[in-house]
Order: sequence, then C-alpha cells, then structure tokens
Amino acid sequence: MSARALIIGAPRSGSGKTSLTIGLLRALARRGLKVRGVKSGPDYIDPGFHAAATGLPGLNLDSWAMPPALIGTLLAEAAAPADIVVVESAMGLFDGIPSAPGRSGSAADLARDFGLPVLLVLDVSGQSQTAAAVAKGFATYDPAVHIAGVVLNRVGSERHTRLAGEAIRAVGLSVVGAIPRDERIGLPERHLGLVLAEEHAGLDAHIDRLADAVESALDLERLVGLAAPLQPPAFPPATALPPPGQRIALARDRAFSFLYPHVAAQWRAAGAEIVPFSPLADEAPDRSCDVCWLPGGYPELHAGALAAADNFRAGMRSFAAARPVHGECGGYMVLGEALEDADGATHRMLGLLSHTTSFAKRRMNLGYRRATLLADGPSGPAGSALRGHEFHYARVTEAGTDAAFAELEDGQGRALGPAGGRRGRVTGTFFHAIARE
Repeated sequence: MSARALIIGAPRSGSGKTSLTIGLLRALARRGLKVRGVKSGPDYIDPGFHAAATGLPGLNLDSWAMPPALIGTLLAEAAAPADIVVVESAMGLFDGIPSAPGRSGSAADLARDFGLPVLLVLDVSGQSQTAAAVAKGFATYDPAVHIAGVVLNRVGSERHTRLAGEAIRAVGLSVVGAIPRDERIGLPERHLGLVLAEEHAGLDAHIDRLADAVESALDLERLVGLAAPLQPPAFPPATALPPPGQRIALARDRAFSFLYPHVAAQWRAAGAEIVPFSPLADEAPDRSCDVCWLPGGYPELHAGALAAADNFRAGMRSFAAARPVHGECGGYMVLGEALEDADGATHRMLGLLSHTTSFAKRRMNLGYRRATLLADGPSGPAGSALRGHEFHYARVTEAGTDAAFAELEDGQGRALGPAGGRRGRVTGTFFHAIARE
C-alpha cells in the first residue's frame, strides 16, 4: 500500500474545512495524483463534493458507528486506487461523545489509531496572535494526535497573515499557507447542511475556483510532504450491512439521496444489484427486484410532487404486497399517511405505514443511535444491533397504530424507547444505519 494520508481538522464547524478540502482535492488531482476524499463522521452530503472534486467515490469513516475492523477494511479499499487520501473532520477535530477509547466518533480517533497527521485549519478572522494559543492548545491537548501544520483561513491582509503566522511559528508549528477572506468561495447551505452537489449550479467551475484559491495560497508540495504513509492495522475483511436482497430497488433522486457510499459499495461487492428509480419522475420500483429501499433525503421539499406521483404510489403498493420495503428518515416520512411541508400544507403520502410527519412543526433531532431490531426485515433479523444516527428536523405528529421497528438507545446507552414502524412487509424509521455492531 503506497498511499499517503492526512486529516483536515479545525476547532469547530464553519472554519472553512469543507471548502478547503474540496479545493485541495481538485488541486492535487490537477497535478496528476489519484486522490480519495473521506469524511469523518455521519455526513451524507460532503462525500458527494469529494467525489465531484476527484472523480473517485466518496467515503465516510465513523469511529463510534463502525467497528475498528470495518474502518481498517474501508481505509485499505480507499487507499488501493489512491496516491493520497484526504480525510475531512466533522465539527471540531476532537468533537465526539464520551465512549470507549477510540470509539468517540471524532476525527482525532482516526488520527490516533491510524497515525494520520492533521492539517489544522484556523479561521483567524477577528484575531491575530491569539491564533497561536489556539494552535498550541491543539498541539498539546493529546500527544498521540500529531498537528503537522496550520492553514490560516479568512485572513484580511498581508499584515494579518504575518502577525498570526509569526506567532504560530514561534510556538513550534509550521504554517503551510494563508487563504484570504472571500465570500465567493463559500458553498450554499440549507437545513441539513450544504445543498447537494448534484443540485449545485456550475459545480465543476466552482470547484475549480476553490482549487485556484488553494493553489495560490498553500504550498502544495510541502503539504503533500506532511502526509504519512497509510498503513491500517491488519483486520479480517468486515462488512457494514449485508445486502437486504439480491436485486435492490433503490429510490434515487433529489428527494431520496442519503445512502452512505460504503453501504452501496459493499452491497455491490457482495454480489447484489442496485436498480435505481426516481419517485420524482413518477417511476415505480422494478417488479423483478426482491426488496425496495427508500433512503433519506429531502421529501419535505418535494412533497407536492410526490403526492401527485400516481404511478410511484401504485407501484409501491403493489411491490409492498409481495416484497419487503424499508424507508430511512425521509423514506420513512414518505411511507406514512401524510407529510406537512414547511408552509403548513398537508400532502398525502404512500400510506404503507400509519404515522404522519410534519416539517412545519419542526424540531431538530441529532445524535448517535443504537437500534435493536424488534422483528426480521430488510435491515436484519430480530435482535440485531445496528449503529447509526438521527439527523432530521421533521417530527411525527400522529404516531399511528403500527408495531415499532426497533428499540433505540443514544450513543451513551441511554434508552430512548421504541421507534419507527412496521406493518406487513413494510418497515421504516428515522434512524440511519451505518454498520452492524
């Protein structure tokens, strides 16, 4: 394995990690390197931008939700076609939850366990020499996490760059470059994060602008030199989630887009065939498939179109009469009786489960979850334990009469009670599965 790797970390969300990472991925690819982007933590959206920047599939690694053997398997697979692997941290570098050592969900776990150096991105707007105190804190907080260099982001002038840079060098850290403040290189956002890569008008040109900014501001040769050889510990190959069927009808469009890349890739590697269809185009699942999967996404933004998709509705009802159907998060919302959009308009959904949901009466639900399945189904046999997360603003307004899908716990083992629903061959839940326990 010849690939090298490093982590892009920061003190917090909003520091500019994603824009810098996307620009760096494209800038390195321009130099003829095979580059693989990886996102630490549960994030469906950023891997799409990584893939657009590099031409190679995105990937998530999560030290809480994935057992170490699975992380090692996925890292080895990511490194196989790559010269360099760039891991983008979620939130702050050390942010996770109290858990067993190495299982907090933070990017620092990956840095520590796999010997990956960290390039620290500091948003220095509103400060200068104080940035050195922040950088030194990161460098000394955990001796097993190596801060290999610092990038100053959103600098206001050459003087600003000099003051912050000299202070950071004085505490023994290397400054790899400084990126000027420029609102034009930001990325549009909405309630679950960035606007999806496939919805971003002029995406390729924007990524090129990010790459131009990175190339002009960073010493790329020096940065590549900071990356360390990637040598994941030897584990037996591990699988996240077994395929729910041999032929999987997968809803895939702007309303249904949240399926983790590692899940789909491992389904295919196990010999399953994924047959996509678009509910927004009023398509029904292929009747030759033996299971239908409705992933999460943004059905609340397309509720009217989904309600009017009569062929989709009829096809789903026919499919569910004979074969299993599972919905995660947005898919779970669409399986219910009705969905209330942000404007308070109520739209008829599939009615394959009896609950109703609302995006108008919204409340954020966010966190790691452990699910114990209460019956056999596409997600696994009864009693199986899955690790994953919830991240949604919609909420159930009418619970309905269906049996529960799973018993949930939060990331620290506190019971959250029964969740989701099951009726006949149909199951659904707000819970996103990442891997078997």
